[in-house]
Amino acid sequence: MLGKLLANYKSTILLLLSIIIGGIAGVIFGSKATIVKPFGDLFLNLMFTIIVPLVFFSIASAIANMNGMKRLGKIMGSIFLVFIITALISAILGYIGAIIVDPLKNTDISSIKSIMSSSGEQKADDVTFLGQLVKTFTVGDFSELFSKSNMLQLIVFSILFGLATAMVGEKGKPIANLLSSGSAIMMKFVKFIMYYAPIGLGCYFATVIGELGPQILEGYVRAFVLYLILAIIYYFGFFTIYAFFAGGKEGVKVFWKNAITPSITAIATCSSAACIPVNLESVKKMGVPNDIAETIVPLGANTHKDGSVFGGVLKIVFLFSLFGKDMTSVTGILSIIAVSFLVGAVMGAIPGGGMIGEMLILSVFGFPPEVLPIIAVISTIIDVPATLLNSTGNTVCAMMVSRLVEGKNWLKKAFSKENALS
Repeated sequence: MLGKLLANYKSTILLLLSIIIGGIAGVIFGSKATIVKPFGDLFLNLMFTIIVPLVFFSIASAIANMNGMKRLGKIMGSIFLVFIITALISAILGYIGAIIVDPLKNTDISSIKSIMSSSGEQKADDVTFLGQLVKTFTVGDFSELFSKSNMLQLIVFSILFGLATAMVGEKGKPIANLLSSGSAIMMKFVKFIMYYAPIGLGCYFATVIGELGPQILEGYVRAFVLYLILAIIYYFGFFTIYAFFAGGKEGVKVFWKNAITPSITAIATCSSAACIPVNLESVKKMGVPNDIAETIVPLGANTHKDGSVFGGVLKIVFLFSLFGKDMTSVTGILSIIAVSFLVGAVMGAIPGGGMIGEMLILSVFGFPPEVLPIIAVISTIIDVPATLLNSTGNTVCAMMVSRLVEGKNWLKKAFSKENALS
């Protein structure tokens, strides 16, 4: 069991060790730690090089090869509604928590300017709201899509390209296959780069700590503690509320009776995909009809990640604090919630979605790409509780969808049928 656990967490453990070693080196050597900066820059450059083709192939392929999404219209509509509402609740709760416990409350904000690139300081143009909206989602020339600074525009293009490919039908199959192959190749490319990640990330983190000082380490500790508190509140509190909505007191009993195995599996494997078989078995024990269970669990493993929404909020707030940006204005609040929702709920559906989501944050808010590793560290330290929320959350969502599709007494009907069969 211990060997399996270590195997599942090997990459996470290596990254954590590299971050810890890099942090210690940064504290000990201070500004002298910048000698290893080129090794960190090498990792960054490799990541920046592949981000554009990775986004295009993965998103376009996922949509172009989508099958069976038109069946069970009422089920799909209910799933969409439940996923949207729970993700928004996560985003709002995460924002409230991050405002109360600002991870970088006592950090010397001015020191971050040492790693800001000139590309991150763009002059604001006098454009109308509609004009800004057009610039946010589109570019004026096809070649501009190849810039990592236009991530949201590239995502929109990739979605439309994938939809067009899918709607062409049989004629689009060769392109759909090409996109699928391209996606697989890019993911293998990412795997090659990730072999170097412990060295590159460790060196970059040593440089960051050397330049910013050890106070940022306290920020990461506070971020992890905040995430842990939010995860506990959401897991025990909101999952219970969702189960009560789905089936009243009986729904709460049924959920918690069958939620332990999926939860332990999520913690042990740290993979939503690996939890699919266990989740399927558990939701059926909860009385969820087979057609709903077999639709929502695989779909949820890819597109419903409340834990990642929390992570999105945390990353954005972390950067807002780091760069001294206002996050209490109406615009700031809405943008944080909207982007974190997109990062967690939408980007989670895409292979490599975590990295794409992080680049999206930088692109939308205008942060310099060089700070990518700073928020990548957050992804590593919250990996376990995030997987727990992402995966186990799909089981209680299956119960809520059953309530919407089958009616208020769905649980009684389910168990009465089970008793009749036995």
